[in-house]
Amino acid sequence: MVKLPIYLDNNATTQMDPRVFEAMRPYFMESFGNAASRNHPFGWKAEEAVDWARETIARSIGADEKEIVFTSGATESDNLAIKGVAEMYASKGDHIITLTTEHKAVLDTCKALERKGLKVTYLPVVTEGFVDLDRLRDAITDKTVLVTMMHANNEIGVIQDLTSIGQICREKGVLFHTDSTQSVGKIPFDVQKLNVDLASISGHKIYGPKGVGALYVRKKSPRVKLTSQMDGGGHERGMRSGTLNVPGIVGLAKALEICVAEMDTETARVRAMRDGMWKSFNAQLDEIYINGPDPLVKPEWRLPGNLNVSFAFVEGEAMMMGIQDVAVSSGSACTSASLEPSYVLKALGVGEDLAHTSIRFGIGRFNTQEEIDYTVQHVVTAVLKLREMSPLYEMAKMGIDLKTVEWASH
Repeated sequence: MVKLPIYLDNNATTQMDPRVFEAMRPYFMESFGNAASRNHPFGWKAEEAVDWARETIARSIGADEKEIVFTSGATESDNLAIKGVAEMYASKGDHIITLTTEHKAVLDTCKALERKGLKVTYLPVVTEGFVDLDRLRDAITDKTVLVTMMHANNEIGVIQDLTSIGQICREKGVLFHTDSTQSVGKIPFDVQKLNVDLASISGHKIYGPKGVGALYVRKKSPRVKLTSQMDGGGHERGMRSGTLNVPGIVGLAKALEICVAEMDTETARVRAMRDGMWKSFNAQLDEIYINGPDPLVKPEWRLPGNLNVSFAFVEGEAMMMGIQDVAVSSGSACTSASLEPSYVLKALGVGEDLAHTSIRFGIGRFNTQEEIDYTVQHVVTAVLKLREMSPLYEMAKMGIDLKTVEWASH
């Protein structure tokens, strides 16, 4: 028997793994010390826990523990990386390059810098959401100080070729930041192999706690310097002041440790459920479109648990009402309060009507095959029912090209 409601929005946030909660528990109650208190055992115990977490996270991404800076989450990490580089290297240049499909934490940070006079190039994406590497190379000038591009997109799951992007940045002497919130812990991530200089990480996307994250800051070849965005106390080698969130930091590290240890088996299981869902939709419905790389054709270029589908002739909001007992996302979870079609889908060239019909399914660690089967059945039923009521679907089936129809106005 399937327990309702079903949670399939794991790109927005994840349920905490019980093993993570158990690792955090002592640091709320018994070992509650301040990691900066160096004069007694309470502080030492907290500091030990932070040291363990720093080493664990560093090891998980191929970094050195001195390169890990703790933050309140990926949004703060993005802000610290982008603004920190822009201010520190202002004498070198005033130009940043990013993608139109980035998360708002990157786009809004870039827009804030534009208001201060910096120049930002927002590169478009080519089909399926990839960056055009030649276009990136051409966009870099002698004033460019930073390229910031996410590893895996939160909406369409497309995985960028960071190794090649990083190589271009190295050749041009430009720093490279990636928002790796969706990829770290889900697919292999090594800062050396990927040629990354800064990387943002978040706890709550990998079955860890909310409100904690980290920023990887390369310390050599090249050594990256940042201007801090928060002053007071000089914590985290002066890059991020503030009393450390010891339970959260322990939770982040434990979550990542589990993800890395179980990545192969989890990826295979989650990917199989996702692929099965896509095949089932295709077998039972027409006029459906994948947004981002087709998981059955390019599995290595899409996040294992991500499926974003447009169901033509179905209004996305009506569809979500039709499958109320399944938690999914219509458009981007972070901006879903607005009825504007997803800016990521628009950047892909998806038409407004089709963008409005898109549903993102985020499959994760705690989902079961029974939940997937139930969801497929419910989605198919809802789509067929809504299309029965759609005169547009009927016209399309009759072979009428809806783009050529001239609608009478009153």
